[in-house]
Amino acid sequence: MTVDDWLSETRDSYDTVAVSYARLVRDLLAEAPYERAALASFAELVRGTGGGPVADVGCGTGRITAHLHTLGVDAFGIDLSPGMIEVARRDHPELRFEVGSMTDLDLADGAVAGLVAWYSLIHIPDDQIGAVFAHFRRVVHPGGPLLLGFHVGDATTLKTEGYGGHPMNVHVHRRQPAQVAVWLRQHGFAVDSQSTVTSAESRLGGIIVGRRTP
Repeated sequence: MTVDDWLSETRDSYDTVAVSYARLVRDLLAEAPYERAALASFAELVRGTGGGPVADVGCGTGRITAHLHTLGVDAFGIDLSPGMIEVARRDHPELRFEVGSMTDLDLADGAVAGLVAWYSLIHIPDDQIGAVFAHFRRVVHPGGPLLLGFHVGDATTLKTEGYGGHPMNVHVHRRQPAQVAVWLRQHGFAVDSQSTVTSAESRLGGIIVGRRTP
């Protein structure tokens, strides 16, 4: 499968489920104290490095972008799916959202003070992770923090239905935190912490906090 193929399938799938997705995931953070703590710590790290704009990459319908905003972070969202972005703008009109792909981020070098990819790497194939992390490093200020959330495991599954029974066609890649940490170090990030959690966000989730090395 080419990059264009899986990107198109991911985009079309999330365009289809955008409205029901927003409804079903809207309150997940309220049931996820460890994830809220990770986001709060990330916000503190952004402030500690001088603040500035923060990209929520793969923002979906904007719930994490909005939560970061309540924590005092100048967050904006980017997502592959125009349908998701439309719902994000509807639900959070005070915030900025853009259509874009983490495989080719349309941001200037060093443009953001920090970056979050919250359960949005799960559709990126292994052979594209390096290119994605290279983009992350390019756009984050030196020393700026990075926060990743992802599903933990060793298998890839094909998701053909979701979020209210709508048809989808996306591969979900589960990964071990140690492997994700290795990839990050290979692409110019220091890894400050890694942990696993079980919550409403994921049956087994991984959370990694890193920072862009000089």
